Amino acid sequence: MTIARRPFLQGLAAMALSACNVGPIAGTSPRAVANPAFDAWRRSFRPRAAAAGISAATLDRALGRAGYLPEVIEKDRNQTEFTRSLEDYLAIAASDERVATGRAMLARHARPLAAIEARYGVEAPVVTAIWGLESRYGARRGDIPVVSALATLAFDGRRGRFFEGQLIAALKILDRGDVTSGRMTGSWAGAMGHTQFIPTSYLAYAVDFDGDGRRDIWSEDPTDALASTAAYLQRSGWRHGQPWGTEVRLPETLDLARTGRGRKQEAGAWSAQGVTRADGRPLPRAGATAILAPAGRQGPAFALFPNFEVILRYNNAVNYGIGIGHLSDRLAGGPPLSRAFPPDATGMTLEDRKDLQRRLTAAGFDTEGSDGVIGPKTEDAIRAYQARNGLPVTGTPSPALLARLR
Repeated sequence: MTIARRPFLQGLAAMALSACNVGPIAGTSPRAVANPAFDAWRRSFRPRAAAAGISAATLDRALGRAGYLPEVIEKDRNQTEFTRSLEDYLAIAASDERVATGRAMLARHARPLAAIEARYGVEAPVVTAIWGLESRYGARRGDIPVVSALATLAFDGRRGRFFEGQLIAALKILDRGDVTSGRMTGSWAGAMGHTQFIPTSYLAYAVDFDGDGRRDIWSEDPTDALASTAAYLQRSGWRHGQPWGTEVRLPETLDLARTGRGRKQEAGAWSAQGVTRADGRPLPRAGATAILAPAGRQGPAFALFPNFEVILRYNNAVNYGIGIGHLSDRLAGGPPLSRAFPPDATGMTLEDRKDLQRRLTAAGFDTEGSDGVIGPKTEDAIRAYQARNGLPVTGTPSPALLARLR
């Protein structure tokens, strides 16, 4: 899950994700503005929604009050197109803070998570990891009115057919009484709740696990949302008791041209070529296995099993799949990766970049964190430091800059 943009599978949340936050962006909810053309489109859409079975009451109450949100159009038109490295992605997705919070959430919700695992066969740490990446364990669920956002995007027309389908699905959810229009909030792209379901996925997979008569993924209680995520993974083919993947050690003799997601063979065949788990134990026999070495021989490598492909059904991006898998392992008590990534293009390691951020902040140029991921805040701090000290203002980290700060 690139991580700034996802395919249109389960998660439309990708279209509302910050590559740095790995979760819906918090902020001021956009305000509706008058737009006669939008009002005309809304009137023309009403008969189509009625033909799809939406009641007049829901159309009056929800569609009739939907407003045009220009900020939603701005976000849709200006999505950042870039790809974080796997190293950066994991530094965010499996940060110490996210691991600690996730373990606390596992303990706090142990009973419902155990019941969810018993019913759907998806391990509690996996469900919790998705929760952690999608909304920071419910802290960032999005506060934009979903009907207004989807109506705005459908009216805009850039992906009008897709968003009109999502809008009809959202109105069906309201018709069924799972939530009120006032509580149906989410990302600017219509992804909703603790685990960021889009409306069509909600209709297909959401469950009422707590038995209160509503499939409430918006509630402060995350039970229905977590169970719905488990139901999604179960129906996508999750194999209980099987790993998603594991970090591996590659022999120098292994031809890396034979690795990659499309080059699978049984674990025994990889073992015969000298591939082991990172701790030297034999690979688990978990079905067709792919070997992935994102940073070549110098960085961590992974064996990927069929459950990894199921995670990608939730979000079809390799970084996301490895992020969920590794975070779930950490939540279950597993260790960090045993092998570090090689230095980046500037010659700096992750620890170098963390040190740079700490020293910039200590010098009065706040990077707002020291996770080693060079984002806009760190670049701004570097520029400010360079300007203050008469250096060329590039915003680019470097070993020389770190040495100067030391």
